Amino acid sequence: MEMPSLASRVSRAEREESEQFKQLVSFRIGEEEFGVDILVVQEIIRLPTITPLPNAQRFILGMINLRGKIIPVIDLRKRLRISGRKSNLNDRKTRVLIVEMQSSVTGFIVDSVSEVMRIPVNEIEPTPHLVVSNIESEYIKGVIKLPNRLVILLDFQQVLRPQEVREIQNAHINTIEGELLGSSPGIESVL
Repeated sequence: MEMPSLASRVSRAEREESEQFKQLVSFRIGEEEFGVDILVVQEIIRLPTITPLPNAQRFILGMINLRGKIIPVIDLRKRLRISGRKSNLNDRKTRVLIVEMQSSVTGFIVDSVSEVMRIPVNEIEPTPHLVVSNIESEYIKGVIKLPNRLVILLDFQQVLRPQEVREIQNAHINTIEGELLGSSPGIESVL
């Protein structure tokens, strides 16, 4: 009888352990604490200069240039309709979560990033019924009970509806085309 190799036993043990735990980035918006799977977060940056998009929905603040890549920026407070004080874009704690979602990269403004957590999967509880019955809360994956606090687990794949993603992509294309047309002398005469 052949014994499994040490490498296959280790990888199976690592896989089983990783399936039992989930790593999350926790962040705050107002008084609420949220978490998102660390695997969808590409990076966390300080708030750069945002170029506004004309005629965009009120939660779409505009675009940023991140190392040559143009990325749309969403005010997560406005998108989730969290009441309380308005986002303070001048606050030193304000961060942008750069998230890969639906084959595109989007930035989400949050009030602050708290920590990276390693949570046992069995501690993630289903979203309470009252929250689930609210159609606008379909992007909540669950709730994590920690000592003295609750963390709401968000599904960033659901935060934007497909039509909103298309709107952002179209605005992005129009902005780039406008910049190309406006910055190249002589193009107007060809058109």
